Amino acid sequence: MTGSDEDPRVAELRTAVSRLRRELAAHPAEFPDRVIAEDELAALAAMAAHGIPEIPRLRRSLLLIAGAIGSMSALSRGLSEVRSAVELFGESPRR
Repeated sequence: MTGSDEDPRVAELRTAVSRLRRELAAHPAEFPDRVIAEDELAALAAMAAHGIPEIPRLRRSLLLIAGAIGSMSALSRGLSEVRSAVELFGESPRR
């Protein structure tokens, strides 16, 4: 996809995920769920690199990331940006 053809929601997601990945990598503290957060951020980055992601998978990754790093105030802004980017894709269809 060229830059002009790219969905702006995907671009926003990619930017937010990239930023949070950098913040997490630079964060000096080790914590039990760090690997989970890193893995899910990598999954979100991969989804954003391949077009419009599946909304349920986006939301699942967001929940796992929030659970893993949600209480770390140093990462709260980056997490909030990822959440906002995921919300751009709208609601999951109700089952």
